[in-house]
Formats: sequence, C-alpha cells, structure tokens
Amino acid sequence: MKQLVLAASGLILAFNVASPATAQVSLDVSKITCDQFSGYKITTPDNIAIWLNGYQSGKRGTTIVDTQNLVENAKKLLTYCIRNPQTTVMQAAETLFGDKK
Repeated sequence: MKQLVLAASGLILAFNVASPATAQVSLDVSKITCDQFSGYKITTPDNIAIWLNGYQSGKRGTTIVDTQNLVENAKKLLTYCIRNPQTTVMQAAETLFGDKK
C-alpha cells in the first residue's frame, strides 16, 4: 500500500514537472490589419469577428447576440478586408457596422 502511494505521488510529481509551460498571449485588436485578419495570420477570422461583435454590442449597450447576423457580418467584414488589406479591422468594423443601433 505504501509503495502504491509513493508510486502515485511520484507520477503526479513527474506530470507536474514535465508539463509544458503555457505562454500567455495578449493581443491589441486595434492594431490587427485586414491583411492579418483575412490571411489567418493571427487566428481564424471567425474568432476575431466574434470578439468584434461583442465589442460593438458593448458600445451599443446590448447583450443580444443574433447568431445569423453574426455569420453574415463576419462574411461582410472578410470581404471588405480582402479589398482593403491596409485598413485595421477595427476601422473596417466601424465603417461597416459602427452606426447601427
């Protein structure tokens, strides 16, 4: 029994020591260009589009997420960014969706 406890403790210790360190990554969305967005250079465009949707909703003071509208707007943003690669994604989102209330 004592050997089992020692073996289990040793395995737990080994897994804790051997686990890889995870890097913490921060991203300033205001600096992401449309080229980076449409070229999957940071993450998938859907991930950034979801964040942008939440940001825009927060600016409007709403907590409603229209999932069909989210998908449609993500496609519009991607199309806009392909045509305007030097624009930041934040500027593109503001141009396309900024005045909607």
